Amino acid sequence: MKEIFSKDAILLLEDGTQFKGKAIGKIGTTAGEICFNTGMTGYQEIYTDPSYFGQIIVNTTSHIGNYGAKNFETESEKPQIAGIVVNDFSETFSRITADESLQEYLFRNHVVGLTEIDTRALVRHIRDKGAMNAIISSENLEISFLQKELKKVPSMNGLELASQVSTKKPYYYGHEKSRYKVAVLDLGIKQSILKNITKRDCYCKIFPAKAGIEEMLKWHPHGFFISNGPGDPAVMDYAIQTVKAILEEDKPLFGICLGHQIIALANGISTYKMHHGHRGLNHPVKNLETGKSEVTSQNHGFVVNKDDLKKNPNVVMTHIHLNDGTLAGLKLKNKKAFSVQYHPEASPGPHDSRYLFDNFFTLMNNN
Repeated sequence: MKEIFSKDAILLLEDGTQFKGKAIGKIGTTAGEICFNTGMTGYQEIYTDPSYFGQIIVNTTSHIGNYGAKNFETESEKPQIAGIVVNDFSETFSRITADESLQEYLFRNHVVGLTEIDTRALVRHIRDKGAMNAIISSENLEISFLQKELKKVPSMNGLELASQVSTKKPYYYGHEKSRYKVAVLDLGIKQSILKNITKRDCYCKIFPAKAGIEEMLKWHPHGFFISNGPGDPAVMDYAIQTVKAILEEDKPLFGICLGHQIIALANGISTYKMHHGHRGLNHPVKNLETGKSEVTSQNHGFVVNKDDLKKNPNVVMTHIHLNDGTLAGLKLKNKKAFSVQYHPEASPGPHDSRYLFDNFFTLMNNN
């Protein structure tokens, strides 16, 4: 492993900006949309979140790898990111309960990365210019080659990715004798979401992204959940139609992140790609119904267009992002349905929003 850290690597952005550093993870070449996460902890959970599929992650925290990697601190079975960029990468770790170093974990899972660059300058550039495609290579540093490879990478705008990270066949999660059954549409589900649902006396059956309403209804669920996931929600007609059919059943429905966006689209409310998105553990959100504020975990590059709410009087904004005023939550006045743009499961992160899972349970209980 030692020789990897002495090997040169380069990051090339779509606008031609270059950053030269040293290789981490697997030696190779990788490309995707570059974005940054401001979370100070939880790098392993970030890397394994399916919502990051197809993206290169920049950790704004300068020191990464110092507490190693642990088998159960994951949101899916493997890293989902296209690559990583960090400032100071630690070869060693201090946590005695860790299973391996972060370098061993990345190498074993074929993740290509770059370290020893000025990530503050990189993040400032992304904030000014917006999210864009980028390429990392530790095997071929020729700019002309990297430019050609980068042109092959599709834009995240208009890209359907959820079906690529979704389960291929249904499976169960939780205890069969639980009080309620929840049908989960997997668009890139995080394990911590399933843990929070099943903690509330629920048994989950997780369905593939393109599962139809007929398949889900055969299980006779008490409620439906639409998960987080990657890609552009506006091109996911299959999921939008499924949610429309779920709403016709008038059973409790809860959506998070991409699921929230799909619920909005199913009700005629549009979405759009943000300049550089929200990704971190300290985003302030206000609950417009209670007046209380929440510190939230967020990871999204698309958002629901709150100006479109006038198109459907049954759709009401329930939460607002206090940094930029974007829509962070909604509910339907004529249905038992609600959703949020952020992540109440927050692993890692604050627990301010865990009440939303209780609200979902209460809807099923009252129903």
